[in-house]
Amino acid sequence: MTDAISAAAGGTAQTGMASALPESLRMMIEAAPNPMVMIGADGVIVLVNSQAERAFGYARTELLGEAVEILVPEEFRRNHPEHRAGFFATPHPRPMGLGRDLFGRRKDGSTFPVEIGLSPIQTDSGIFVLSSIVDLTQWKRQQERFRLVVEAAPNAMVMVNPQGQIEMVNTQAENVFGYSRGEMIGQPIEILVPPRFHAQHPGYRAAYFTNSNPRPMGAGRDLYGRRKDGSEFPVEIGLNPIETEDGMMVLSAIVDISDRKQKEERIAASLKEKEVLLGEIHHRVKNNLQFIRSLIDLQAAKIEDESVRAMLIDCKNRINSMALVHNLLYQSKDFTLIDFQHFIQQVIHTLKASFMSSDRRVDLQVDADRLSLPIDTAIPCGLIVNELIANAFKHAFPDDRRGRISVLAGQGDDKGIVISVSDDGIGIPEGKDIADGETLGLTLVHLLTDQIGGALHINRANPTRFELRFSL
Repeated sequence: MTDAISAAAGGTAQTGMASALPESLRMMIEAAPNPMVMIGADGVIVLVNSQAERAFGYARTELLGEAVEILVPEEFRRNHPEHRAGFFATPHPRPMGLGRDLFGRRKDGSTFPVEIGLSPIQTDSGIFVLSSIVDLTQWKRQQERFRLVVEAAPNAMVMVNPQGQIEMVNTQAENVFGYSRGEMIGQPIEILVPPRFHAQHPGYRAAYFTNSNPRPMGAGRDLYGRRKDGSEFPVEIGLNPIETEDGMMVLSAIVDISDRKQKEERIAASLKEKEVLLGEIHHRVKNNLQFIRSLIDLQAAKIEDESVRAMLIDCKNRINSMALVHNLLYQSKDFTLIDFQHFIQQVIHTLKASFMSSDRRVDLQVDADRLSLPIDTAIPCGLIVNELIANAFKHAFPDDRRGRISVLAGQGDDKGIVISVSDDGIGIPEGKDIADGETLGLTLVHLLTDQIGGALHINRANPTRFELRFSL
């Protein structure tokens, strides 16, 4: 390879100067992975490597001894000697054309984007410049694809550097914020942030650059953008770290959610209005039922026939069960479900007051799981529990007999609901036809069971148990 390099470099005074370079340097230039071109102060090419031949399409012999402008597009050739002379005046390693787009020219006349690093080389024959050239065609193509993707995005896109300066925006960002592209590029991102957040924003930005990963910005906080005219609007922002040749950047995808917020506010206002209306309806129903119950109490106080008075008390207890549902609804934030555990406890408390005010011989026990039932199921279930407990009080313990009534409510093995009322009283006589229901109470129990699509299982004695099973 050494002979090939020497032969390729020979033939002119300038290449003779290049041959005076240390052999190790010449070998290193030849082995470099990117194009390398060395020129003298007069701009004549004295050394190239194989990569330069491939990149520019010239044979080595076609380049040696030629002016370096042969590799420069025609539109840039006029100013090139001046730039070259400026480097030789103060030679030091640096990138060429800092801040400018640079291009190379191939033998076929086509051009391609490049980056060039310049390094002065001191020899016995004077100073030479070694140019290290990087073909940016692929990188520029990827950059253009990225730019097109960002530009075509349906929402505003803003790229920010670690110093908080805007590096890139798309058309949607111009439309959303009201600034032109030129008014945003190079400006601090805070121009798009309401002033009341300016103090905290740099801290949030620095924290993100410290631990950058794709995520929504300000999770749990309401975010706002600021337009050029000073008006504010609610936004959602997605943050994505982007590694670039200039270091880490953050690409922000910004969505104006003004319409969504307005719809949410209208829906919330409508729901609030309906909640108030439903609350008022339930409150009135509860009050009306309370009024009816008071009327029954007044009527019962004037009746001496105990059987008639007992029927009125049964009616009052049924009304009370329905009133309890409306009372619980009025107190609840959810108008669709009833806390049935609490409901049963309230029903039993009322029945105790009716049947045990002066008689403590019957113990009443409750074991209810936390259940939430729809209102159209809770009311029938409440009435069923009311009738079964009332029947047990009235019929299970005659002649001052002592005993216990147990109420259970919970989920069964099949995920259905199980409610049972049992007692250790005298039981139900074998000859009594329960299905037909000789009393209004048992008739109601069967009707309400059918209404909720349930099944009623009855154990006549030891203990007497009414078990209701249904699914939601």
